[in-house]
Amino acid sequence: MKLKALIFDVDGTIANTEHRGHLPACNEAFAALGYPIHWTWEEFKAMYAIPGNALRMRTALTAWNPSLTAAQLDERVDQLIALKKKFYIEKYLPDLPLREGVVEIMEEALTRGVRLAVVSMSYEVQVNALLSRHLPHIYPHLSPILGRESGPKTAPDSPLYRRCLAELGASLEETLVIEDSEEGFEAAKRAGIPCAVMYNDFTFGKNFAGAQLVARSLAFFTLEQLEALCLP
Repeated sequence: MKLKALIFDVDGTIANTEHRGHLPACNEAFAALGYPIHWTWEEFKAMYAIPGNALRMRTALTAWNPSLTAAQLDERVDQLIALKKKFYIEKYLPDLPLREGVVEIMEEALTRGVRLAVVSMSYEVQVNALLSRHLPHIYPHLSPILGRESGPKTAPDSPLYRRCLAELGASLEETLVIEDSEEGFEAAKRAGIPCAVMYNDFTFGKNFAGAQLVARSLAFFTLEQLEALCLP
């Protein structure tokens, strides 16, 4: 098999985390600290282009109180994010559904000696909590797991994808990224790594021009089909 490594995004790719996880955890954090901010799903989707919930929270706080200084915003966002992580991991994460086909593709990859890795914009504590909880038999084989603390995923030179590729020791022609979002796809594209996009309700209709594959679900594909469709 030509394919040697699969790199997965997490939120929206491995599991449907946004609607039933990150959104209610953000709203609960706002409420716990007394902020009159409560995002609907439509409002949350409209913030798609703002990378990460910390920046979305900062934007919301600025709109609520324009007089807040940069230092005050930093402090309040840090408080919100700490609470949001706690609520997400302890209250919402246990019930989050994995996306169809993910387990099957990962299991097939392991049986064929294909390495598995993760690159995410999310905090690593959230990523590791989700993977260890919902993929306990696969989690020990996921390496590296790179999240927000490891570097910027969507920066112009795609440093997180480049770092992951280096740690895997695989070539561009042997590696496939699985993404769900336009930002994630563009990051993989800038790194030169072939990408299969499995869109969801959060990312449906975005611009995935140039992706090797755009589909609704991994459940429609075997590993051999992904290799044939996506690798040069």
